[in-house]
Order: sequence, then structure tokens, then C-alpha cells
Amino acid sequence: MDKSRETASGTPEAAVAEAWQQVGASFERFCLAAGVSALSEMMEQDAIELCGPRYGHKDGKAAHRWGKTECKIGFHGGKVSLTRPRVRARDGQEMVVPSWAAAQSEDLLGRWAVNLMLINVSTRRFGRAVRLPEGDIPAPAGAGVSKSAVSRRFVALSAAQMKEWMAADLSKLDLLVIQIDGIHIENDLVLLAAVGIDGVKHPLGVLEGAAENAAVVQALLDNLVERGLDPKLCRLFIIDGSKALRKAIRRTFGKHTPIQRCQVHKGRNIMERLPKHLHASVRRTLRQAWELDDAEKAEQLIRNLARRLEQMAPGVSATILEGMDELLTVVRLKLPLPLRRSLACTNIIENMMGSVRRVCRNVKRWRDAPMALRWTGAAMREAAKGFRRLKAHKQLPVLRQALAARGEQNASDIVLAPNAVAA
Repeated sequence: MDKSRETASGTPEAAVAEAWQQVGASFERFCLAAGVSALSEMMEQDAIELCGPRYGHKDGKAAHRWGKTECKIGFHGGKVSLTRPRVRARDGQEMVVPSWAAAQSEDLLGRWAVNLMLINVSTRRFGRAVRLPEGDIPAPAGAGVSKSAVSRRFVALSAAQMKEWMAADLSKLDLLVIQIDGIHIENDLVLLAAVGIDGVKHPLGVLEGAAENAAVVQALLDNLVERGLDPKLCRLFIIDGSKALRKAIRRTFGKHTPIQRCQVHKGRNIMERLPKHLHASVRRTLRQAWELDDAEKAEQLIRNLARRLEQMAPGVSATILEGMDELLTVVRLKLPLPLRRSLACTNIIENMMGSVRRVCRNVKRWRDAPMALRWTGAAMREAAKGFRRLKAHKQLPVLRQALAARGEQNASDIVLAPNAVAA
């Protein structure tokens, strides 16, 4: 009898035959039995190539058999047991059977854990998600579906993916627009994220800080530059109005870098301070100004609105005029209206932040900043799978020409400035 084809429950072929008789009731069990049988035969063939036939006497063998051992391999989010041969070299060192090494090389269990946790399957319910309670593939202790085992796999794989993502090369991306925004995790912990646009949207990176201040923003921008983002190229930056963001962007990419302040945030801030009976008229005026093709006329319309509100809401009047230049950047660049609508707000990164909140809603306690970074990075990459192209992506060549012209003008201004001082 060929003992090399035996397992604890009989031969693999017998297990396959038995499972095939019940394939109508459980196709999953048949797949498991067939897979175990095939892998057992491959490992036995590897052992024969290394040691020769069982009980055979052959000179010059590279190794000799050393019995068998019970081991576990990943299957459907958990682990199943099987028997594999052990082989030792002539010097006594144990050798890895090639087929077993190949079966173990891919971290399928980690990918299962990350995938299910990103769609809000909790670690407590992971076992039920991958094993039917009344199914015939059991999940005994050590099957790798406990909450602690799943959590360990998620931490290991998400940390590795986060490290690789934050070191990815950005020099090959032709980014025309960059949006930056922050998300509040808990007290003294804020994450700052960046998204680049070249027709397709790309999550670029995320960094932690105690507050959304200039130092944190500068660290994020330095990371992007180190990874290949050329600071000499003129790009459009879209922010929510934070002074720290504006300061760090101009320090890194030049004081003439075009910055568009989010019109949606601006309008929302104004409406929150106005009485309800003024909401409709003010909202209508702001929308009319933002959709004008002439920046001077749009600015005049907004100034007239501020003047009209001086008596009823003087504080709001000053708020309307604050940051006027950055509110109309896309108008001054003479972009088409559909493209202006896409680039006049931070909706793209806000949508991604919504995905981050959805993915992280099962987290009840943030232990530390690395945990927040791992979860947020995984959620951003998950959100990127559903990103669509920019609605007005066919009009991006207009933006490219406008940014090139702005860059040439800024370069000439820098050259002329020293000459003017010398004169």
C-alpha cells in the first residue's frame, strides 16, 4: 500500500469521491476535498523528486524523508488542516517542500480580513461571514477566524500596504489639480489627506497631527515633493479656506500658486450666520456671481451683496469679502463653466472622507495615531476603487494651458522684480 497517499481520514481520493457523492448538498466541501487531494499529490511528488520513491534505495539522494506532520493552510477566510511530508537534507537541516511553500506564499487570509473589514464586517462576526454556522466545513479553535486572529492579520497587511502607498512614486502622475482637506478623528488627532486629479482621481497620502496647522500641512507637502511631485510646475490647489493650508502651499510651491477656496464651504458659512428670510436671496446672488465668466463683474456683484448686508448683518458682510480673490480663481483662469463647477469646491475629497467615515464606523476606540493612519489609508484606497473620471475631464486641456500661462507670467515677474529694485 502506498502510505504516502494516506491522510488521517483516509486517502485524498476517497475523500474526493465521498465529497462528490454529496456535491449537490455542499459544493464547497467538494472543492476543499479536491484541493487538499491535489496539493497532497503535488507535495508527495516533490518529496519523490528530493528523496526518491518511498522505501527505495537510491544513491546520491539530496534528502531523506522525516515522517509527516499536521499543518494548516488558508481556505475561504480561515484555515483547514492537512498532512504534509517532512524532508531533511543530508546535513540534518529541514527542507521546505516547493509546492507547500508556493501554497503558503500568498497572504490570502490577510486579504480576506482586509476586504471584509473594509465593508464593515466586524471581527466578532468574521467567522460567520466565512463559515456557515450549519455548514459542513467546521471552524474549530485554531481555524484562524477568531476576532483576535482576524485583527492581527488586518493590522499586519494594512500596515504593509500603508508603508508601500506612502512611498509610492508620484513623478509619473501628470497632476493638474490637488485638493487637501482634514478629517477629525478624536481630540488631539487630526488626519490631513490629499487627492490629485489628472482627469482620474488619485489619493496621494495622509498624515496625522494634533491640529490642522501649518506644520502638519508642510509635512504632508514635503512628503509629496520627496515622492516626485515637482514644486516648480504650476498647479491648481483647492482648499476649504484654512489659513494654514494656504501658508504651507505658497511656501512650498510659490507665492503665486493659484488657490481656489471651496465655494460650497464659503456659502455654508455665510448661510449659518444669516436669518432664514435672507437665505434664498443671498444664495441666489452668490450662485449668480460664481457662474459669471467675467471675474471683475462677479467680484462687483459680491461686493454689492456685502454692502447691502452691512445694515442687517455687518459681521456677515465682512465674511463675504474675506478671501475674495481665492473664491474666483477658477473664473480668473477663464475655465469653461462645467469645469469650474467641478473645481470650485472640495466635493471630490469630501466624498472620499465620507467613505473613510463609513469604513471606520465600527472602530469604537482609537488606540493611537498609527491605527488611525492604517484605517484611513485603507479606506482611501478602498474609496479610490469607486472613483470616476472628472465630469469635465475633456476640458482639462483648457486648464493646462491656463496654468502654463500663469506659470510663465509668474516666472517673468520673478525675473523683473530684481531689475526693478536695482533701478
